Amino acid sequence: MGHVARDWSDLVSKLQNIRQGRKVVFTNGVFDLLHVGHVRYLQEARALGDLLVVGVNKDASVQKLKGPTRPIQNENDRAEILAALECVNFTVLFGEETPADLIERVKPDVLVKGGDYKIETIVGAPFVMSYGGEVKVLQFVDGRSTSNIIAKSAPKTQVD
Repeated sequence: MGHVARDWSDLVSKLQNIRQGRKVVFTNGVFDLLHVGHVRYLQEARALGDLLVVGVNKDASVQKLKGPTRPIQNENDRAEILAALECVNFTVLFGEETPADLIERVKPDVLVKGGDYKIETIVGAPFVMSYGGEVKVLQFVDGRSTSNIIAKSAPKTQVD
């Protein structure tokens, strides 16, 4: 089981103790309704290195990004569920809308985002590439998105 870091300083401290020569992969997201698309994405991200660090948006930042009905599960539950996945070594909560500061502190060898991103729009990509790190966009898991799942479960309105 992975470790849930209390904050970025806790994460950086733990990484310093075990990082020695290991390739660190970083990704981030809301992860408010974990599904097979997330699991496949995280497994693929982990395969790019030795340690996978997952930044998880805190509840307040999710509401700013996704609206007042999100997240579906609270931040601590989301972080703990992700940390329980075999492929995840660390989860850490962040309150900003973007993980830019967290990426600078973790200084990952590989920064990963999903297929709905382009490298030039990924927060932290220029920083990671500036020291020789890699930025990867993983293929979108077709038909597996939180937005699709939520849309399917929304009440249908009838038209007369």
